[in-house]
Amino acid sequence: MQIELKALSEDAALRARARWNNVAKPLYSMGAFEDMLVKIAAVQGSADISLSPRCVLVFCGDHGVVAEGVSQSGSEVTAAVARSVARGESNINVLANCAGADVFAVDMGMKTALPGENIIDCSQGSGTQDFVFGRAMSLAQAEAAIEDGMALVEKMRLRGYKLIATGEMGIGNTTASAALACALTGAPVETMVCRGSGLSDRGLEKKRQVIAAALKKHESELNDPLRALAALGGFELAGMVGAFLGGARWGVPIVIDGVISAVCALTAVRICPRAVDYMLPSHMSGSAAAAPVFRELVLQPVIDARMALGEGTGAVMLFPLLDMAKRLYDSAHTFESLAMEAYTPQ
Repeated sequence: MQIELKALSEDAALRARARWNNVAKPLYSMGAFEDMLVKIAAVQGSADISLSPRCVLVFCGDHGVVAEGVSQSGSEVTAAVARSVARGESNINVLANCAGADVFAVDMGMKTALPGENIIDCSQGSGTQDFVFGRAMSLAQAEAAIEDGMALVEKMRLRGYKLIATGEMGIGNTTASAALACALTGAPVETMVCRGSGLSDRGLEKKRQVIAAALKKHESELNDPLRALAALGGFELAGMVGAFLGGARWGVPIVIDGVISAVCALTAVRICPRAVDYMLPSHMSGSAAAAPVFRELVLQPVIDARMALGEGTGAVMLFPLLDMAKRLYDSAHTFESLAMEAYTPQ
């Protein structure tokens, strides 16, 4: 899959770094926040960074593997939460309101359609298939979902959004994303699969057995990221993969949420390695797979709070932190204003 990337601006990155170095503080003392704003400058092509308006895309879809008993809940919960997001009533809406971000629910393939709700319709079908018996989706469906995710980023860019956070909702997607994480990293199932939404010890063991069986069945597909996604993933996961690729294509920084979002980011990077240059990590999930996946991405989240809520909730918590960093970046508290000699790299 070939992705044409929007060129990064090395000049904007250098000017952004120089602006940071002119703030009256020790060099690089804002750590990762300096690096993030420099990255945003490179993506946006200007040292005059824009962080607003911003939004969250909550990708929703159902998973056939739920039939294997890997989740406490059924697909009706996917629809209920998607409806809540669309009505502005869910967890992500509460936090996004605090962070000054708009929220969009996206139906990538739920079992229950929600006509009349304020939901963007990109449905590829009524949920995926049970990947224990065959591919979760066809290659054509996976590619179409990726293309829809990319197109959504372009649509949001044309509406003026400068930053996009990724979120998800889909009962069974902790199983699908864990399977995909194992496929992408080669890590053993035992170290990558966690309880999801509160499985018992017996439920956890069942989940691990299901994933191990699926990895064995689809072994021949796993060296290719697109085929691995089709075999083990979900419609909403493919949509998120597309969002990350769309950020690289259209020059919009995309914020990674928790482990499910990070697995999708890694899938995008395996498809297009340079896509990582357009991604911003937000938080280190409490999931066992989070740290290994972020190591593969060579990205370090700045929030470590053991969150596992989903919907993009961790991603939007990055926004106020970026706002504070930008306030300092844009401030008049410079070495010149204090008549001090600036620090220089030694």
